[in-house]
Amino acid sequence: MEKRHLGRTGLQVSRLGLGTMTWGRDTDEHEAAEQLKEFVDAGGNLVDTADVYADGGAEYLISRLTDSLIPRSELVIATKAGSVPESARRFDGSRGHLLAALDASLRRLGTDYVDLWQVHAFDPTTPVEETLSALDIAVSSGRARYAAVCDFSGWQLAKAATWQRAHHTRMPLAGAQWEYSLLQRGIEREALPAALDAGVGILAGSPLGRGVLTGKYRGAPGLARRLGVPVRIRPAVPRGALPADRGRRGHRRRRAGQQPARGRAGLGPRPARGGLRAGRGPHGGAAAGGAVSGGAYASG
Repeated sequence: MEKRHLGRTGLQVSRLGLGTMTWGRDTDEHEAAEQLKEFVDAGGNLVDTADVYADGGAEYLISRLTDSLIPRSELVIATKAGSVPESARRFDGSRGHLLAALDASLRRLGTDYVDLWQVHAFDPTTPVEETLSALDIAVSSGRARYAAVCDFSGWQLAKAATWQRAHHTRMPLAGAQWEYSLLQRGIEREALPAALDAGVGILAGSPLGRGVLTGKYRGAPGLARRLGVPVRIRPAVPRGALPADRGRRGHRRRRAGQQPARGRAGLGPRPARGGLRAGRGPHGGAAAGGAVSGGAYASG
């Protein structure tokens, strides 16, 4: 398997990485061992995990497999910190939380260092300078070899990368990770150009559209549920619920550009038939640029 340098660093990672989001939850130790063995035999070395995957179970499972199956030196272990299971605060980018989370990850992984440590998401309640200082401390103390971020927007990544390169004592960002696939291409608008301009490596998460592109899931509703995209359905109009003036006389009057006053007091005449309302097609469907109704759609 081809290996590439991550960004402008000397860290070499396999072109394909092994994600472990389901390890310790849906994937047991036997299945995880088979996946890791086949991955390494194919030339892969990048194993991506996070402290919140299976509440730390994924990291613990990796430690068991590196003890008994694959030597630690053959793997590039990447983990994340910053997500918190609290409804009031989804992300915590404070220096104290991040460094404590890193120490806990190292204990579960059974290692003295991680090859790549990533901030799981941007925390708008913490100054980004404080968040980035945790990366500097992690690298300077030897607990992490390289640092990266996840799910930053274009301007957030540009700001973070610029801040890190502004002084020689700070650790430049090695990479940035986003969900990126044929179904999720929104990062192409701003995030990817920002990464390329800053020389930050790109880590594509869920490149198979969370399994949808494998062909396991069929049909638009199933696709929408898998991607978490809302399905907007136009409610049906019950029979007999139309106004009385929708009969033949009302139809002729509307064609002439007039509308019976009943039910439209103060609104004036309706537009003549043949003039389309904004976003509507001639048969009630969506016109170009109109909203999509009655089906599933994916953003990006």
